[in-house]
Amino acid sequence: MPWNNSGGQSPWGNPRPGGPWGSPPPPGGGGGPPGGGRGPDLDDMIRQAQDAVRRYLPRGGGKGIALLGVLVVAVWAASGFYRVQPDEQGVVMRFGAFDRTAPPGLNYHIPWPVETVTTPRVTRINRVDIGFIGASDAPVMGGRVQPARDVLAESLMLTGDENIIDIDVAVFWRIRDAGEFLFNTRNPESTVKSAAESVMREVIGRTPIQPALTEARAQIEQEVRRGTQAIMDQYRAGIEIVQVQLQKVDPPAQVIDAFRDVQRANADRERARNEAESFRNDIIPRARGEAERLVQEAQGVRESQIARARGEAARFNSVYSAYQAAPDVTTRRLYLETMEDILRRNPMIIVDDRLQGVVPFLPLGEGAAAPRPGQASMPTTRPQPLPSGPQGQGTVPSRSPGATR
Repeated sequence: MPWNNSGGQSPWGNPRPGGPWGSPPPPGGGGGPPGGGRGPDLDDMIRQAQDAVRRYLPRGGGKGIALLGVLVVAVWAASGFYRVQPDEQGVVMRFGAFDRTAPPGLNYHIPWPVETVTTPRVTRINRVDIGFIGASDAPVMGGRVQPARDVLAESLMLTGDENIIDIDVAVFWRIRDAGEFLFNTRNPESTVKSAAESVMREVIGRTPIQPALTEARAQIEQEVRRGTQAIMDQYRAGIEIVQVQLQKVDPPAQVIDAFRDVQRANADRERARNEAESFRNDIIPRARGEAERLVQEAQGVRESQIARARGEAARFNSVYSAYQAAPDVTTRRLYLETMEDILRRNPMIIVDDRLQGVVPFLPLGEGAAAPRPGQASMPTTRPQPLPSGPQGQGTVPSRSPGATR
């Protein structure tokens, strides 16, 4: 070009001797670039760099460059070793795409820029709060997270019996598959929260308020955990739901006093019902036992009377048979037995006709009764005539209770 020759015109239109960059500075000093002199020479810079590299290379020219290349390649290849800690999981990406998962320990991958490694911690337990915002510095009492502020839009839910309930839930989760966790979920915490809230509303929507407040809390926690885990597996999010905790289950604050009154009334009703059931369980078996005892006693009396009547009938028949065989002897025997029985049951005094005074008599028999005080004397007992029988003769004197027939 004409402006590259010495003394030619510069590309900016003004003639300048020495080409477009001006004339070289005079020996021994001169002005630099700001003063219109020459700038740094690119060829000199390249030459200086080559001289510096030759100083660090052994003599031999091409062999030194080859050895340097081998050393650089060895260092590059050795940079592919990496270690995965026990609480981590290695995720190997090839050109930015997921390739494989590495277990804990010493592993190798093709060095950058071909493959890169990410090692997220998979044993750390993460927490998502639903219905409240947990205080980061609040103490955990008995495994429960202390709420710092309620979020009513999340905590108010409708129960199966069309009541409103205020529920705070804490969901604990961890990474199960690091590859799925990094590449299948954009915002894992928001995903877990949305899924858990949806399942919680579904479970509460088919549960009455009374069981939800009392005995069904553990069952609700298990159902929510299983439902949320099913959604995470469907999304292939690589997340494991460890635990679901119900932090607070109460009626809304506006009606909690009235609700507590209803609860107290229900408790009184249950107490009265239990007392009535207890009384019923006590009195009914007792009445049944008493009725059974009366029935058994009546049965015993019935059997006894029947047996006694049959015995009396059999005795009468036997006496009648004996009477038919020997009427006189039987009649006399019956009379004597009757008189013996009468005299045994009544007190008596025997008076001798030849004596002038009354002789007291002390009966010694088992059935004899002592004379009553003030009973000094009794009329003399006269012999009783025998009943007229077939023979019809004689009289039988009175006998003492111990007399022999």
